[in-house]
Amino acid sequence: MKIHEYQGKELFRKFGMVTPRGFPCFSVDEAVEAAKKLGGSVWVVKAQIHAGGRGKGGGVKVAKSLDEVREKAKQILGMQLVTHQTGPGGQKVRRLLVEEGADINKELYIGMVVDRVTQRVALMASSEGGMDIEEVAAKTPEKIHKIFIDPGKGLLDKDASEIAGEIGIPDKSKPEAVKMLQGLYKCFDDTDASLAEINPLILTGDGKVVALDSKLNFDDNALFRHPDIVAMRDLDEEDPLEIEASKYDLSYISLDGNIGCLVNGAGLAMATMDTIKLYGAEPANFLDVGGGATAEKVTAAFKIMLSNPKVKCILVNIFGGIMKCDTIAAGVVAAAKETRLSVPLVVRMKGTNEDLGKKILKDSGLPIISADNMGEAGQKAVAAVKGK
Repeated sequence: MKIHEYQGKELFRKFGMVTPRGFPCFSVDEAVEAAKKLGGSVWVVKAQIHAGGRGKGGGVKVAKSLDEVREKAKQILGMQLVTHQTGPGGQKVRRLLVEEGADINKELYIGMVVDRVTQRVALMASSEGGMDIEEVAAKTPEKIHKIFIDPGKGLLDKDASEIAGEIGIPDKSKPEAVKMLQGLYKCFDDTDASLAEINPLILTGDGKVVALDSKLNFDDNALFRHPDIVAMRDLDEEDPLEIEASKYDLSYISLDGNIGCLVNGAGLAMATMDTIKLYGAEPANFLDVGGGATAEKVTAAFKIMLSNPKVKCILVNIFGGIMKCDTIAAGVVAAAKETRLSVPLVVRMKGTNEDLGKKILKDSGLPIISADNMGEAGQKAVAAVKGK
């Protein structure tokens, strides 16, 4: 789960981290009122969407008068903001953050993720923060410094101070930097985050260390512990089909192709998508029904896939381990009949009760295309969408 920048900064402040003052706004008038409350003579009007690269896309603008705040807010609010993370369709801007201006002397980067190799939180930091951090990582990786935090000890003063020095924070500002880094780790750990980034972290002209941005993602499996974070969820930022899938405990992600995939197991789902690509087509989705799928879940999965007008064929690929093939077969037949399936359906199933599952499919009277292995299933699905 993702949250907006202004929500991330609210969490940051709870952990003692310094951020600019600002207010979320849902209208142009609210943006002007926010600037009045903040005072001063420089404000930043920032689009709030769940994607990076907003500045390059025109979603972050500086205003030096209240009239400019109104003008910039009008330009951004309601725009279809396209960044390298939104895809070509972009994301509609429904919220703004109006903040006080900042005296930026230096832009830095800090971020935290879970490193599954070391089974620790990896702290990454760079002296080259700002809009081109991805380019820094690709072209000059030596400028990104890492440490792996022992969960039993947390982020120690000496480690935080050392990495602050490596990214160019002067000695007089190191105590603030250490507090910022330790606050970010505490926030990451206490909220069960999967990603925490500040880009940029800035040094101001008078040496203060300030989080000018925030990006937080959370582990969905731990959200039951954090109702306060769940309350921050913005459904307008999520794919409606993915929201619908979550109601049935289906792991679903929309993609750009035209072959819908229904698979049990994330690894098999990935391999199924690779097989489709190998034979010259593109998957329309990732969909893992899990090991405990019922006829109801399979029917819901079919409805979700068929809600995508791009889908021209459905490929069902099942390995019956925990999941029994006859259960899936019954679900597939029920789903095909209920949805009045009008696109080709390719089914491959192996494992527990395989013969019974195949008999259910055969006796259904539906025009199901059977396959004995994954390669054959991929070939037949691709041929179906190409009219062969």
